[in-house]
Amino acid sequence: MAHDGQTLPTSPLLADLLALTAEALPEVEALFHAGRENLRARVSVGGKVSAAAMETHQYAAHALSWLATYAEALRQMQDWALRLQDKGQFGETEALILQIAFGEYLNQIHGGIPMSQGEIARLQDLDLSPAPSGAAARTLMAQGNSVAARARLVTLMRDGRANATFGATGLDEELEMIREQFRRFAAEQVTPFAHDWHLKDALIPMSVIDQLAEMGVFGLTIPEAFGGFGLSKASMVVVSEELSRGYIGVGSLGTRSEIAAELILCGGTPEQKAQWLPKLASGEILPTAVFTEPNTGSDLGALRTRARRDGEEWIISGNKTWITHAARTHVMTVLARSVEGTSDYRGLSMFLAEKTPGTDETPFVDPGLSGGEIEVLGYRGMKEYTVNFDDFRVKGANLLGGVEGQGFKQLMQTFESARIQTAARAIGVAQNALDLGMSYAEDRKQFGKALIEFPRVAGKLAMMAVEIMVARQLTYFSAWQKDHDKRCDLEAGMAKLLGARVAWAAADNALQIHGGNGFALEYQISRVLCDARILNIFEGAAEIQAQVIARRLLD
Repeated sequence: MAHDGQTLPTSPLLADLLALTAEALPEVEALFHAGRENLRARVSVGGKVSAAAMETHQYAAHALSWLATYAEALRQMQDWALRLQDKGQFGETEALILQIAFGEYLNQIHGGIPMSQGEIARLQDLDLSPAPSGAAARTLMAQGNSVAARARLVTLMRDGRANATFGATGLDEELEMIREQFRRFAAEQVTPFAHDWHLKDALIPMSVIDQLAEMGVFGLTIPEAFGGFGLSKASMVVVSEELSRGYIGVGSLGTRSEIAAELILCGGTPEQKAQWLPKLASGEILPTAVFTEPNTGSDLGALRTRARRDGEEWIISGNKTWITHAARTHVMTVLARSVEGTSDYRGLSMFLAEKTPGTDETPFVDPGLSGGEIEVLGYRGMKEYTVNFDDFRVKGANLLGGVEGQGFKQLMQTFESARIQTAARAIGVAQNALDLGMSYAEDRKQFGKALIEFPRVAGKLAMMAVEIMVARQLTYFSAWQKDHDKRCDLEAGMAKLLGARVAWAAADNALQIHGGNGFALEYQISRVLCDARILNIFEGAAEIQAQVIARRLLD
């Protein structure tokens, strides 16, 4: 197929489409490399990247982060398509997803990438020309994301509702079996009850947590030597995705154990690993992460909570906030300042602080421990708390790693897994929004036909499916990198950045399809919208995430 003057059919000619997308990719990568060098010139002082200059040129830095994220996302979509082609699984649905993804993202790259509803990253921010030069890019931009392509994709989605993901994922059979297992569990034990839990602001029942423990959720990636299953991060992604599709609170239960286990695996002593990991893996103990303080937010290096020695014990004093699932847990991973005379990250230590599980009515029962619930819009199943430490005692043996001043470094080692897992949760929330939006659009009749028959409604559903697959492939790639012992902080950050935006867009558009009913609390989409909103904030707010990505790109 010649590129100029040719029309992409509604159902693409597969080989020609892959040739087009392959030809367009180098142009995107060239734009990224040129933009990076332009930004480097702006923010470098004496041959080194200046933090002050990065702040001055923050908008350009974040534009680079989004451009890099789109470049990596399109690269992963191309690799996904090639893998499927090799397996004989690259059918019409997958081809349309690829075509629409490239058509839309190329247009956004050249016209403006939405960083948020009111902030657009443009190539001009990086002193780049927005005009595409390649014939393949021009063809995809002009014809890839057409009304006809979106309509055909939605027709195929309606015909293939039994497919869990609206398109082949490219994962192996074992991972797809895991997906099906947890999809069934969520459909039977989570979805029918999640909205009631949300409306009542109720804790997820312990019976559900017990079932998750029996299924191995809390020990999924913990090595077999410590009582876990020793499975891959990719398996964790699939499990988190499907549980979050049922309810983000249930999908997030495993995050607590994932973070705690990663801290202990990376920074714990042999004795600490032997003591804590088997209990975390079995679900015998539930952990919570206690890092954030009222006046620090993302600036963890400025934490003020103190830990001081008292004989064989440590005494912790200070205030923490936004502590998830704090009431019912048995151990807190507490980041506190223990090194006297320090005021930055180098004085922080991590403690495995044991506590007695409380109840909804009496969340904290131990001496020196108090706090209360923070009422929130969504993400309610585990609840958020303030936690106050007033000379709270911790065993001396529970200093993580047995060495002071390593807390920040130990925490940083968990960020890759935490952000991969958060990206997976975002995919699940987005998929839930698509499920709800599509069901409503098929059932609701207006002007004599189903809503889904209207192009604007169908277009929304098509773009949800496309962007969910884009975020999914970027997340799977970051998990693959982690599983193969490759540094993946950049990829994990990109997956989280894009996944959070995709989840919010999907929830917002699905609510729009519901119209006025979507604004009523009785409809599930109202909950999903609230749940989706948090994804752009926790585990690194979008702005912080973009800053971290930009700095990493310039290293």
